[in-house]
Amino acid sequence: MSEKKMIATRDGFGTEIVELGKEDPNLLVVDIDIGKSCKTGEFRKTLPDQYINVGIAEQNGAGFAAGLAACGKTPFVVTYAVFGSLRMCEMIRQEICYTNLNVKIACSHGGVTPANDGASHQSIEDMGVLRTIPNMTVIMPADYNSARKLVRQAAKTYGPMYLRFTRDAVPQIYDADVEFTIGKAHQIQDGRDVAIIANGDTVRLAAAAAAELAKAGISARVLDMHTIKPLDVEAVAAAVNDIGKIITVEDHNILNGLGSAVCEVAAELGRGLVKRVGIQDQFGQSAPYERLLEMNGVTVENIVGIARNMQ
Repeated sequence: MSEKKMIATRDGFGTEIVELGKEDPNLLVVDIDIGKSCKTGEFRKTLPDQYINVGIAEQNGAGFAAGLAACGKTPFVVTYAVFGSLRMCEMIRQEICYTNLNVKIACSHGGVTPANDGASHQSIEDMGVLRTIPNMTVIMPADYNSARKLVRQAAKTYGPMYLRFTRDAVPQIYDADVEFTIGKAHQIQDGRDVAIIANGDTVRLAAAAAAELAKAGISARVLDMHTIKPLDVEAVAAAVNDIGKIITVEDHNILNGLGSAVCEVAAELGRGLVKRVGIQDQFGQSAPYERLLEMNGVTVENIVGIARNMQ
């Protein structure tokens, strides 16, 4: 893992979707009229016959995409996370997941990265809500390169999928040749004293915390759990059985997200201690992104402190 330039994961989506569209004329973008923010502008210019803008009509976009999928197309519905999950939720359940159609919902502005746009645009519930719907896959890449790889896998894999991207730039932490598999955690490093399991924009914090802990002689296993459904139960169980002390880190409500999913595995195993770092079941505010994370304890310092106290 090596830190490089800062770039939002939505840019990874915007780049890869063009390449995928060139390869497959049945791949379509269904835009909810915010292509500039969601990075579909290049797709629209390059492949206009595979691009449909339905306007500011999220539910209609979901139903339209379901119809396209029923006709053999692979539609990507593109909007903000808060709208692509909550506003579209009933249509996702009834028209996409219940019928198990090949619709991909690709959403920028996940978590608190909308920052100054305020609580109305900060999607802290989306992954938790959608992971409870049968047939749905829920993914959040950690950086630009992993976003490209996971978007490609999503396009090539049948079934309803929700892909969540950041608005804010995050470190480009993976090299372009690193491979990812939907449903399988990516281990950044091994360790024996504590396991830190993170996803999305918080993977960088988990890795930085592990580096700080190493200075104090505490060895941390770091897992990028980019897919929270289907969760890599095997990787979580290994962390519980090998180490027994786990910290989850997410830019999402600590209720029903990654932390809850990991706790479910630990509970069924009947062992292990899990501490959850994430949004503390509260709405955000209009504030800078890093400040919003700090207000919820989603920081390197807090992760390090928790890990120390678990020893």
